[in-house]
Amino acid sequence: MRTICFYFQVHQPFRLKRYKFFDIGNDHYYYNDFENKTIMRKVAEKCYLPANKTFLDLINEYGNNFKIAYSISGVAIDQFEMYAPDVLDSFRALVDTGKVEILSETYSHSLSALKNREEFERQVKLHRDKVKQVFGVEPKVFRNTELIYSDWIGEYVADMGYKGMITEGAKHVLGWKSPNYLYCNAINPKLKVLLKNFKLSDDIAFRFSNHDWQEFPLTTEKFVSWLNALDPKDEIINLFMDYETFGEHQWKETGIFEFLKAFPNAVLKYSNFKFNTPSEIVKKVDPVGAIHVPYPISWADEERDLTAWLGNELQDEAFNNLYQCYDRVKEINDPEIWKDWLYLQTSDHFYYMCTKWFSDGDVHKYFNPYNSPYEAFVNYMNILSDFIIRIEK
Repeated sequence: MRTICFYFQVHQPFRLKRYKFFDIGNDHYYYNDFENKTIMRKVAEKCYLPANKTFLDLINEYGNNFKIAYSISGVAIDQFEMYAPDVLDSFRALVDTGKVEILSETYSHSLSALKNREEFERQVKLHRDKVKQVFGVEPKVFRNTELIYSDWIGEYVADMGYKGMITEGAKHVLGWKSPNYLYCNAINPKLKVLLKNFKLSDDIAFRFSNHDWQEFPLTTEKFVSWLNALDPKDEIINLFMDYETFGEHQWKETGIFEFLKAFPNAVLKYSNFKFNTPSEIVKKVDPVGAIHVPYPISWADEERDLTAWLGNELQDEAFNNLYQCYDRVKEINDPEIWKDWLYLQTSDHFYYMCTKWFSDGDVHKYFNPYNSPYEAFVNYMNILSDFIIRIEK
């Protein structure tokens, strides 16, 4: 079996409003509604709606021969319901084809797996219930926030009953091994692990419109020739990327949608690869061995580690102070407290505090609504101070 697994992350955070020191104790609403609605509608028109239509057309054309998978964060679904019900309808139409798999994740796209297992499992259940309510399906494969994974996180996921999980094919973890096989968790071998082929994925997600790239322009014929040049024993090519690749990161003018429309035909006609969902792969393919990941990895930055979110004192202080609230939040049966607790855990808030420079720093600045990491930290800590006052009362 030689197959391609096409997977996309769909996520939008609830962005926080500018919250000053003198607001603490006086203003308990933390979100920038105008910015959240504006960005959601912009991305909907540039990415979600045209990309969903393109994929629906491809599925209608190729039927059982073309399949894809999404993980859609709970906070993204909440914003679709508030600002873009047309987007939600278009995702429902895709799921209704039976050729689209929805994966499980934490509701708020959080880092809870790194800090509090109980909260992690609570959020996973919340997300699973939301997916079942909105799409009528129950996820069977898990995708943690930003593909964060370790042996012990995989053990948590296996204990929750999931049969498979997807993560990054990080070089420092794989060594001489190839990401193009199915592996299993080192602690609980019942959990099968799919690894992203980051080179081929990033050729589409990051390098597609780069005129300085020696392979520019990228065509479907060229991409399929790379697939055909792989070791014939390679079984699975996992192409994992942000959904915003289509139309937002790579604008329509780059030709990304034309590439996408031509991709299934090129693969099916000129290679011996098929398309399968993560669940189908987990069910049909046997792992070649265990993948040992003693320290957490992710798909972010050159290091493929956690430093995008927990790499400096600002991030660590904000993160630790947030989770110190957990026991007190648990004691409070207040839906507004619980909602804010969820939304304040979203990993983007810590991403905005990243102080990296060079190439990674440019990426961090592109996605950052603040003028500096320090501004992001102060704003977040002001809000967290007010949140703490509320739960202490």
